[in-house]
Parts: sequence; C-alpha cells; structure tokens
Amino acid sequence: MTGLDRRTFLGAVGAAGLTTVLGSHLANASEQTCGPKGTGAIYVSSYTSSGHGLDVAHRDATTNAVVVDRTIPGVSNASWFDISADRKTLYVTNEDENGQISAFSLADPTKPKLLNKKSAKGQHPTHLSVHSSQKYVLAANYSSGSVVVLPILAGGKLGDVVDLAQHKGAERDAHAHQVVNDPTGKWVLSVDLGADSVYVYKLDTATGKLKLNQQLKLPSGAGPRHLTFHPNGRYAYILGELRAEVTVAAWDPATGKLAAGQVVPAVPAGTPGAQYPGEITTSKDGRFVYASVRGSDTIASFGVGEDGKSLKLLNNAPVGGVYPRHITLDPTERWFYVSSDKSGTLSWLPRDPGTGLPGAVAGKLALPQVNSVFFA
Repeated sequence: MTGLDRRTFLGAVGAAGLTTVLGSHLANASEQTCGPKGTGAIYVSSYTSSGHGLDVAHRDATTNAVVVDRTIPGVSNASWFDISADRKTLYVTNEDENGQISAFSLADPTKPKLLNKKSAKGQHPTHLSVHSSQKYVLAANYSSGSVVVLPILAGGKLGDVVDLAQHKGAERDAHAHQVVNDPTGKWVLSVDLGADSVYVYKLDTATGKLKLNQQLKLPSGAGPRHLTFHPNGRYAYILGELRAEVTVAAWDPATGKLAAGQVVPAVPAGTPGAQYPGEITTSKDGRFVYASVRGSDTIASFGVGEDGKSLKLLNNAPVGGVYPRHITLDPTERWFYVSSDKSGTLSWLPRDPGTGLPGAVAGKLALPQVNSVFFA
C-alpha cells in the first residue's frame, strides 16, 4: 500500500475486519493543556482551503462562546499547537505534503508573529509537542511515518531537524500520529496508526538523538491514534482509531516500557455504523478520561478506577457537530470545546465537575475545516 494522503485517509485495514475506506480528514490528537499562567488567548487551527489556518480568539465571559478576533495570514494548513513553558513561543504544524513546523512569538499573544519555519523532513506533520526539557520540538509526520526532533534556539526559533526516526508497518504503511514525552521527561512516545504500535524512545537531550527502547505492538488493525497519561504517571490510555476502543497500559518510567492491559470499547455494544475515535484527554484529578468518537459524533466519558488501572464507559454525549476530530477541556475543566471538521463547527458543552459528564451543547461557531482548539 502506498503512502496515504491526509485528506483521503485509510485504505484497507485487513485483519481488523474493517473493510470500508474512510474518505475524510484525520489529524491531531493528544491532550493539549493550559499551564497555570496562561496567556488568555485561544488559538484555533483549520485547513487553509477554508480561508483560515490559524485564528486567534477569546472566550466570552458570560456565554463561554469562542469569539474569533483575527486570522493570522500565511499559515498553511495548521493542525496542531504546543507552547513553550514560559508561554512566549507558539509552535504550529503546517500539515502539507512538504511539511513544516512554524514558530511564533507571543510577545503579544493576540497577534502571534512568525519567527521562522523549518522543514519537518516528511509529509503532513500532524502533531507536535515541546519536550519538557524545553530544548526541542518533537513532530510526527503522518504520511511519512516518521518522528523528528528540532532544536529550539535562542528566542524560540527552530533549528534544522537533528534526528529522524522512521517507523515501519507490518501490514500497512506506517503513519505516525502523535509524539509526546512521558511525565518524567525521560522518554519519548510516538503512537503510529499504520504500524499498530506505540514506540518508546530515549532522547539524548544533549544531542537530540532518539534511541528506540520499546515497540509496543497492539493487535493487528487496532490503528492507535493518540494516548494520554494518568496524572499519577503510572498508566497511559491509548485510543484506537480503527477500533473504537481504549487500551489501558501500565507505564514503568524506570525502564521506559508499556504493558498493555484492559481494553474498553468507546461506544456501547450495538452502536450502528462505523466509529473512528479522534482525541483523548484526562481530567486533572485523574477521575475521568474522555474521547471524541467520529461516527456516533459523541464524547465518550470513562470513569477511572483502581488508581488508573481500569476504565469504565459511562456515557456518550452528542457534540452538536459531524466528525469530532478534537476535544479539549478549558483550563477550569468546566467546559468541553469540540472541533467537528465535516460540519465545520466548533461547539462547547458544560462539564459537571461532580459527575464528570458533559451536558447539552450550549453553543456553536461555524468554522470550516476546523481542526483543534488550544488554550494558551
């Protein structure tokens, strides 16, 4: 099977038993969180063909609606964000065939200013994260199935790629979908949808070089997309895209290895139609895990048990849009914000802090080809 275009996705999935081809966007996914001293700005990514790319927004204090203030020109196919720990620099994927990563100064958070762009050395970079050392940006190239390391230079600019790790799928082409470091900062994990694997690397923070430590292979056709860690750092929740399920994996930070455990469906048994989860995140108190599910177009809410070892599906709440690619909680964790790209809607739903469950959709914003929302 040849490399897959990010706008058409998937092809045959063989042993997974899924024979349909999903013709749609895929992108992003992993948790994006806001630090305790956020800038107050909100950034929204969309594909450039919609006329947007990178929008700067704010939240209405009364209605909690997202209000777009301006579009930053010249930002091609933005799909994912992360920010430096000092909140001074925003990093953005440009999900093009000749992928790039952009760095923006946030001297004025309402008017991000481009510092520079660097090649991602691959096609369609769909995810990035700032390593906790603050020395590197890590990026995942979806169509190329690779992970790259870019150094952060003085003033937040990016240097050229200093290392590239190439994944290889057994039954399908590799498609790296996410790359993050673990809570200790000692290890780098990359989720690969095509290789049905989570790769664990040791990063040499002096050189930026990656060394493979583990390849956790999930069942053929699982199609893992993203993962999120429990706040205790001992468990990771791996979201399947080709199978609507979450795999709970024990994490050993001493050895840098995952051990797969419980597998929990993301929709109730008998849910009609094909289901393709998009994003996964954990509440700060570790009591709940949430995933967006494209198909049923819902937020799946899971209760966390046994200090992170187990999950239980609690309910699936409609998001008010079609094909929810991304969900995030605002910094107060009282609101969900959901990006549904097929309907071109950004919706928001209240969250009950006691039960952890989403309420009914409170509002929507029309935004064509919307990808994700980031509270800076």
